[in-house]
Amino acid sequence: MTGTPASPPAEPVRVVVVDDHRMFRTGVKAELEEVAGDRIDIIGEAPDVDTAIAVIRRDLPDVVLLDVHLPGGNGRGGVDVLAGCVAVDSRRGRPVRFLALSVSDAAEDVIAVIRAGARGYVTKTITGTDLANAVCRVADGDAVFSPRLAGFVLDAFGAAAGEIAEVDEELDRLSQREREVMRLIARGYQYKEVAKELFISIKTVETHVSSVLRKLQLSSRHELTAWAMGRKLV
Repeated sequence: MTGTPASPPAEPVRVVVVDDHRMFRTGVKAELEEVAGDRIDIIGEAPDVDTAIAVIRRDLPDVVLLDVHLPGGNGRGGVDVLAGCVAVDSRRGRPVRFLALSVSDAAEDVIAVIRAGARGYVTKTITGTDLANAVCRVADGDAVFSPRLAGFVLDAFGAAAGEIAEVDEELDRLSQREREVMRLIARGYQYKEVAKELFISIKTVETHVSSVLRKLQLSSRHELTAWAMGRKLV
């Protein structure tokens, strides 16, 4: 009698830790390795904006644990890292997802990184077990917040939880490249400027814009700009 073949073990979540304090990075790695077992694989780390962008683009992790306040870049810390990695996919072909991990629980910090594209925000008071669970949830596409921080996001975006879910559902219709094109168009870039910025042809830009408009059921780039601005995506 032949038994049912066992399912292959799930691949570990590939994680990059970004923080300007080496001892903190070391502590996070040690804690996650202890509590997460084979669920998480720490594949890289970085101490500043520019190194973080380079490491993320090179190693293509599933999740980036991102400090909010970092040296380098344009002086915006974690927001600069998010901006520099907007078109990067993980090795599994899905967007690299970001979980902010910060000592700060200030509303302006939370709102800034969420608007820039982070999937969640937890403070450094979190336990190792809860952090491991948060990393795995973010890798699966969930949004994760420390308890009192979720209210900042709801207040800032002026939406109920159902409305946020609706926005996410609409964004999920777009590929990562389409999202990148959408953001540039919404910022007022011309097609040739988008092409130059993304190193693609003007024809490819036109194709992406047409696809975005179709998926979002919009009729013009002006409607697209209003749609993006209304959701704080630009």
